[in-house]
Order: sequence, then C-alpha cells, then structure tokens
Amino acid sequence: MVGNVSRRGVLAGASIMGVMTTLPALAKPGPGGFSPEGLKAVTAAMQAAIDKGDAAGVVTLLYRHGEVAQVNAVGFQDEAAKTPMRRDTIFRIASMTKPIVSVATLILIEEGKLGLTMPVEKFLPELANPKLLSDPADALDTGKPSPRGITVLDLLTHRSGIATPGTAPGPLVEALKNADAAREIGPDEWIKRVGALPLAYEPGTRFNYGNSFDVLGVLIARASGMSLPDFLEARIFKPFAMKDTGFFVPADKMARLATNYNVDPQTRKRVVADQPGPSSRWAKPPAFPSGAGGLVSTADDYLSFAKMLLGKGRNGNVRLLSHESVTLMTSDQLTPEQRKTPFSGFDFWAGQGFGLGVSVVDDVARQARSPFGYSSAGSFGWPGAFGTWWQADPKEDMVQIFLIQLPAADPRTPVRAFQETSYRAIDD
Repeated sequence: MVGNVSRRGVLAGASIMGVMTTLPALAKPGPGGFSPEGLKAVTAAMQAAIDKGDAAGVVTLLYRHGEVAQVNAVGFQDEAAKTPMRRDTIFRIASMTKPIVSVATLILIEEGKLGLTMPVEKFLPELANPKLLSDPADALDTGKPSPRGITVLDLLTHRSGIATPGTAPGPLVEALKNADAAREIGPDEWIKRVGALPLAYEPGTRFNYGNSFDVLGVLIARASGMSLPDFLEARIFKPFAMKDTGFFVPADKMARLATNYNVDPQTRKRVVADQPGPSSRWAKPPAFPSGAGGLVSTADDYLSFAKMLLGKGRNGNVRLLSHESVTLMTSDQLTPEQRKTPFSGFDFWAGQGFGLGVSVVDDVARQARSPFGYSSAGSFGWPGAFGTWWQADPKEDMVQIFLIQLPAADPRTPVRAFQETSYRAIDD
C-alpha cells in the first residue's frame, strides 16, 4: 500500500495504546478500492500539468478490482480551437501498437502457424541468409554470412539485428531511409529492401529498438493470409469491442481525433504536427500499416485490451490467449548483459526487463528511482512516442492509462505524476 495507512494497521496500533474507542471510524474505500480524496489528488495533478503547460490535454483512466474507478478528461483536444478533451477522444498511440502486435503473433503461435524459434524466412524469404556487419558502421558491402537467421522470438524482443535510421550508424542510415521510402509502395517492396541490407547485430545478441515490429506486421499478414489491419480487426478489436481502434480515422470520427503536437527546438513551445481533417496523415488507410506504431485508439478501447492481459488472456467471456502465452509475454527475455546497454538516453533497464513487446518491472526499488516511478513487481506495459503510456499491475489488479499527444515538456513528468498519485490513492 502506498501513501495510505491501512484500516487494519490503524486499529491494531490503537488497540495497543488503549485508545481504540477515541479514534474516528475510517471512511470506506471508494470505487476500485481507492480513497475518494486520493482520486481527487489524481485529478488535481492532471489539472496542474495542464495549467503548467506540460500538455494541451490529457485523458487518464484507472481500473482496479473489476471496475473503472476514475476517468479524467482535462484540457483540450485542440488548444487553438479550445475543443475540450473527451473520454472518447481518439489518440495516435504509436508504440502502444507493439503489445497488440505481440498478441497477434502469439495467437498465430498458439494456432501452430508460427513458432517462437521458427526462422522467419519460411514466410519472409526476403530475409533468408542475412549478411552481418562486423561493425554496424562498416560499409554495406563488407557483410559476412550471419551465424544464424532471424527467428520470431528475435523480432518480438527487438533482437533481430535489423536497425532503423534512428538507431543505425554509418552507411546503414541512408540505406534504411531508402528502404523506408518504399512504405508508400507497400509492405512487400519495403521488406524486399530491408532484406537486401546487412544486419547491424547478430540475431539474438543485442536489444536494438528497430524495425522488428514492422517486420512482424508483414509476417502476421503472410502467415494468416489476411492483411494486418484485417487480422487485428477480426481477432482482437472486434471480439473486445474496440470500435475506435485502427490504422486510420474514418471521416465520421475525425472530430474526435486529438491534435498532435511537436516541440519547437528553439522556443521549446508546442507546435501543431497533425490536425484532424481530410489532410491528416490518419485520414485514410495507409499503404503500409505499421506494426511498430501505426494505430489510433481511445482510453476505453485500450482498457479492453489491457484487461485481457491482466486477466491472463481472458476478458469477460472471451479468451484470446492461454495463461502460458501471457506469462511468457510478460516475462523478461533479456540477458543481464543485454540489460547493461543504455536505451532511450539513460539506464532504461535498471528496474525492468523486456518480455514480448512489453517491459516488465522486476526491481521495485531501482524502478522507483528511475524516471518511471513506482510500480509493483510484475507490472508491465509499453509507452508511445507521442506521450501515451499504460501499465497493468497484476499485484494490485490495476490498469493505468495515460493519453496525451506530445507535451511541450518531458512527457515523463505528467506520466509520473499520474502514476504516483494513483498508487497513493489505493486504500484497501
């Protein structure tokens, strides 16, 4: 319990001091086992973040013990137009797409169409017999045959050796940019260009946040015989009534899409990056549906997905995965040596490891000292580049969802405020 003294502890102490009858009765916990005052503090923290200018608007959701305990919609969908933020505002969730794609992959593994140790070349011949650079910065023509090929597990754990322009050094940068230009043509041309390039690292040896989940998106499509959007819709979104989740925003829902902001490097102020309307990047189905970060969603839609993982593969009457698959997904897959590699500019792995598309907390003390703040051991989730964040905490039977569209300040500041006030509000 964080930030609150339990009823049992108070009464026990009072009994010892012989003053039990002089203490006032403690108020009963509110929805989800949170204290009403604690929930007010969560709302106040989010309002303070908006007032401070950390974000234009935010939607937060707290789910615990089988019920939605609180939803906050604070600030604006569009700051200039003063469009209020709403519970059903649609957000670009970026890398929060990855856990969904991980689940889609596990579905196909359970059906026997894929396997964790299966070489991906069975469905992606473009990636067969990869070349490997001795140093990621070496010339592209110096690659030698890789000791082994890429497996499904390598993709799920970002250890495929495939880099992106943002993580690759040397000549690989421009070559990968050229490959990414093929996204406008479609997945087949993109995977062909990626497969023609050498790997930056030997498969399985290093966590390298790259194109692995975009490759998974192509793999899912070929293994299932359906496009990635159609597979996700049929197998995940429809069963869980995730009616506002997809790779684009239909015209009749466009008014609910939040404006996306960027940060001006000179002024450090918010500038518009994408606005709702026919010119929005998300106004039509993409030629390349990105398994790494292409989805839009809402707080309630993502809660349906997170509840399934919290429920070990089941949400309500729908079982999507076995207990074993969810346990595997939420177990650290990185070696101690791999966790020593800095990520995202700091010691990202101090208190957490990485499973299949999600980070997993395993050192509560070190996690609390990190930019991420307090979490129970076993908590899992993965954030998005536009400032979105979520976490499921099995120990507390809780899901936290935080949605913004890139603040003017460090996105971890308001996220941490939400996270910490949420834990302090627990009162049972």
